[in-house]
Amino acid sequence: MKNISSLLLFLILVMGGGIAIGTLTAPGEWYQNLQKPFFNPPNWVFGPVWTVLYLAIAYVGWRVWQHEHHAALRRLWIIQIALNFSWSPIFFAAQQPALALGIILFLFLTIAIFMRAAWRLDRPSALLFTPYIAWVGFASALNAAIVLLN
Repeated sequence: MKNISSLLLFLILVMGGGIAIGTLTAPGEWYQNLQKPFFNPPNWVFGPVWTVLYLAIAYVGWRVWQHEHHAALRRLWIIQIALNFSWSPIFFAAQQPALALGIILFLFLTIAIFMRAAWRLDRPSALLFTPYIAWVGFASALNAAIVLLN
């Protein structure tokens, strides 16, 4: 029961945080008026993608907290979720796409470092972050294109 309740806690924190930030920083008129690259997906894509990714992020966080010897992975997980949760407020609310680009590139690097470290300690967690790093790589390219076009 303890494991289930701790998993639920991770799901609530990650999903709840993602939903709250997404709701509070929803793209508005400013974003609609930006020039976007040809590869910009339709807005409806982001919700389902982030839902699946946040489920994986929560599960991975829960996994690394199950092992005392995963302190380094815990720190990396905390850094990546802090960076993840800070991107939308910087990009959409503060309207600072260049600063957001720096954040998302640091997020990409942190995910890569996490995956490399997890590969030795918790391979399923590393593999579960594969779609996450792919999406963050795509989002980084999108963010960079928006900076260049505007």
